[in-house]
Amino acid sequence: MPLIQLTPAERREHRAEAHHLDPVVLIGGDGLTPAVQKEINAALNAHGLIKVRVFNDDRVAREQIYQQLANDLNAAPIQHIGKLLVLWRPIPPKEKTVDEDRMPGPRDVKVLKFSKRGGQRPEVKQLRVLGNQRLTSGGQIKRAKPKQKSVKKRQAD
Repeated sequence: MPLIQLTPAERREHRAEAHHLDPVVLIGGDGLTPAVQKEINAALNAHGLIKVRVFNDDRVAREQIYQQLANDLNAAPIQHIGKLLVLWRPIPPKEKTVDEDRMPGPRDVKVLKFSKRGGQRPEVKQLRVLGNQRLTSGGQIKRAKPKQKSVKKRQAD
């Protein structure tokens, strides 16, 4: 896969954003295994910009790991400083699954009813409001009315 080409200004912005990040993936003595690549791929999908720490004293081997990760995972190499590698890839859009039949769940609400006489503590009532209900300002539960269709839409059906 081809590398993502970034301008120097974009690379500088990503370096600045990555400054405060902690390494997400650590590459140990076994080197770059398929499991490590899978974990880095998952981190790039989740975060977009990640740091990887390589526990290897050989700079040439770290540079090879850096280039291999960028090539295999289609990521842009941002920075290689010491044992830290910074990679960036745009976060893919998430697929939204919408369940048409799903309704909001019930929620418990505390309602305070104040006394007309001063000096008394308010009465606290615990109410359960279902998904098709709403709570009025007076503390009453009202059921939602079905949504009205326009005249034109009713004629079209």
